[in-house]
Amino acid sequence: MTEKLEKLKASVRAKVEHPFRVIKQQFGHAKVRYRGLAKNTARLTMLFALSNLWMVRRQVLGARG
Repeated sequence: MTEKLEKLKASVRAKVEHPFRVIKQQFGHAKVRYRGLAKNTARLTMLFALSNLWMVRRQVLGARG
């Protein structure tokens, strides 16, 4: 039972952490910049939207051609 629970937790963790890796590695958002709460929120929202597009880029590009 414990192994099954740990596998479930690891699966959820992997799905949640993948967008953060994309944002840090692909878009270079590894350092925090203090620009104000509104600007930081807008920047992170934009980066998460871009990371979603990055993760499905093959499906999007495959649908075009």
